[in-house]
Amino acid sequence: MTDYRDVTPAYLTFRVTAQEGPIAAFAEQEAWEATKRYPEVMGLGLPEFFHARECETGGWEILGYGSGTPQGSRDSLGHHFRMRAKDAEDAGEETARRKWTAAALRMDREVVNDVRVRGERFRIIRTCRFLRMGPNGPEPPRPSDRDTVEVGDADMEGATDQGFVIDPYTGAGLSDSLLKLQLLEFAGVLGDSPRDVVEDSRRARTEYPGGVLLPAVFMISEREDGHWLSFNPGCSYATPQGARDSLAGWLRVQGPFSLRLDEEKRAEFARLADRLDETRSNVLTVDGVRYRVTRVERLVRIGPDGPEGPRPSDFDPEPPVEVQTRQLKEEGLLEEEEDDDGPTELSERAQEYLRLFEAERDRREKQKQQQKQQKQQQQGQQQQKQQQSERGR
Repeated sequence: MTDYRDVTPAYLTFRVTAQEGPIAAFAEQEAWEATKRYPEVMGLGLPEFFHARECETGGWEILGYGSGTPQGSRDSLGHHFRMRAKDAEDAGEETARRKWTAAALRMDREVVNDVRVRGERFRIIRTCRFLRMGPNGPEPPRPSDRDTVEVGDADMEGATDQGFVIDPYTGAGLSDSLLKLQLLEFAGVLGDSPRDVVEDSRRARTEYPGGVLLPAVFMISEREDGHWLSFNPGCSYATPQGARDSLAGWLRVQGPFSLRLDEEKRAEFARLADRLDETRSNVLTVDGVRYRVTRVERLVRIGPDGPEGPRPSDFDPEPPVEVQTRQLKEEGLLEEEEDDDGPTELSERAQEYLRLFEAERDRREKQKQQQKQQKQQQQGQQQQKQQQSERGR
């Protein structure tokens, strides 16, 4: 008798495995409870794109940062090829250098989503993003979510998705497996979405019926006039603190600048940002608008030939860099480089933004110095207590 697992492809197989360790068990329990507290799944609409490499052992490895457009990831892949060319040059491998350089130049000129270079296969992959919604709004971070980054240091995390291998054969817990099944059946588009978006979504369910969950990320949602919306739909962060830092930065810099706030209102926004830093809260109300750090689930659809790439209806406004440069020159919007007579004079508004930005930078530097001094004092006190304890023995 033939076992059905012998003939079922990996991308259609859900491997449910026991999650080992108390933390994993706690996370599994939280995931299960989230299905009850936040039963509604909603698509965010804007996907995320990565550049990835097919692994010899199976799956696809993410190579760096995500992007809000396919061209952004193509540019990143071109940069990856240039780094490989530099490595080959340093190693004295001229043939490899020429191959990687040619691949990089091709990414500058053509819209390429799948390419082979020196026996390696690379692809631009698409990630769908979702959130859970309950009676009181979107799901906030869970206690088991990693949130160890210091206040103000979230931008130093680097590409946290880098190195993640998208492999449907990798096992998952029961709750994540059920979530994956739910997301795969979910079209992820709104009822009033354009026809081509709806058709692409339905086609993806047939051509890419499998899927892999990426680690959750976090963003800021805002509630105004009784509705929850994405505060900045294109931005997400690896930790809840990354989302808090983005909101605090907006309160100190972008908000006062874009809203043209007076000094009194700027001081109020700064106090709210300070409170957010001190409490590390997931909610904050500003001028009647309620902001919440929100947990975002991500799914990569998988088909017979690997992960799903960009869809024809995806927002992709910019052409490759060489094509864009040529178009701008033809339209007279980009002039040839000339010798600079001196620094460009900034407008008054640009100078205002620069002042806000520099003030925030100086504040963060002083804060880091204070934190460093506090840690040194704490370490000194601990050493003194240890020495006193040893003398008492």
